[in-house]
Amino acid sequence: MPKEYKKYFIIPGTPEEVYNALTNPLAIQLWTGEPAVMSTEPGSEFSLWSGSIEGKNISFEEGKKIVQQWYFGDQEEESIVTIKLHPHAQGTSVELRQTNIPDEEFDDLVEGWNQSYFMSLEEFFE
Repeated sequence: MPKEYKKYFIIPGTPEEVYNALTNPLAIQLWTGEPAVMSTEPGSEFSLWSGSIEGKNISFEEGKKIVQQWYFGDQEEESIVTIKLHPHAQGTSVELRQTNIPDEEFDDLVEGWNQSYFMSLEEFFE
């Protein structure tokens, strides 16, 4: 049974800065330490951490929202990642929601979001 994950993270940068760090391939490479393929063209494919995360870009609202489909093998239902950026006293509140996560991927994915993705992003801004 696919699962859903939702969490808030506080990043010490403005929403515009965080948006840029999540959508600009050169910025992504700085905080992940690995090559990235990314654009804000809806329908384009992306690749992070040298291809360990791949998917398709669905829509963008500059400085506010990113919607992506993440690929997991041959799953029937699309796994959709929605990242919303809200101004916060300490920078930006990032609202993360991912739907249709394959059960067997869930624990690794949650650890990835917390230990790799957002921890790296936070350190990049500190």
